[in-house]
Amino acid sequence: MSKTDARPNLIGFRCAHRTMRGDTRLLAHAIAAVADGTDPCDQARAEAVAEYVAKVCAGIHHHHTLEDNSLWPILERAAGAIVDLSELTEDHGQLDPLLDEITETARLFARDRTAAPRLAKSLGELADLLDEHIEEEERTIFPIIDAYVSVEDWERLEAEVRRGGDIRFELPRIERYARPEELAELRRAAGPVLAALMALFRRGFRRRHRLVFGSLSDA
Repeated sequence: MSKTDARPNLIGFRCAHRTMRGDTRLLAHAIAAVADGTDPCDQARAEAVAEYVAKVCAGIHHHHTLEDNSLWPILERAAGAIVDLSELTEDHGQLDPLLDEITETARLFARDRTAAPRLAKSLGELADLLDEHIEEEERTIFPIIDAYVSVEDWERLEAEVRRGGDIRFELPRIERYARPEELAELRRAAGPVLAALMALFRRGFRRRHRLVFGSLSDA
């Protein structure tokens, strides 16, 4: 397919990437503060952390699985030999065992706070992996999407992302990490429904964020 004037809008993916990276890194710092005793963690917070971590990991799994099963075939069909997805696919192969380990360690943390150092370390490893992987993906793959993928294919992919996601959890996080101009464009594209959903979910999310992140939360 040759490039046309109509191009896929990558803002949703950029915001999702920034959200995954930002939350994972902040979780690593928050749990490290619990581990070294600088931030208290009662049972309610520990349980909230476990639930939040599980949802973050599930969201990352959904995102990279969709890339493997849906985005990669679109790129191979549209761009052919121009695209080499082998390294990115290998990165995805490293993610699932780490996501499973983190989710299980977070469950343990809810019962036993001595698991905090292990959880903080694994979250830090995940944050490092996501930083490297996403920077490489956006550097190499986003220009190919822009040049070769049709708007129709991209919109179908984004609809698939939304169908498999937890909107009550994902949408307030994206609102938190999106830049003002990105939020404005997302609202223009989605219409008043998006603003209404953000307002609906915002208060509960902020309460959860303060509980999970403790002294690191600015919600």
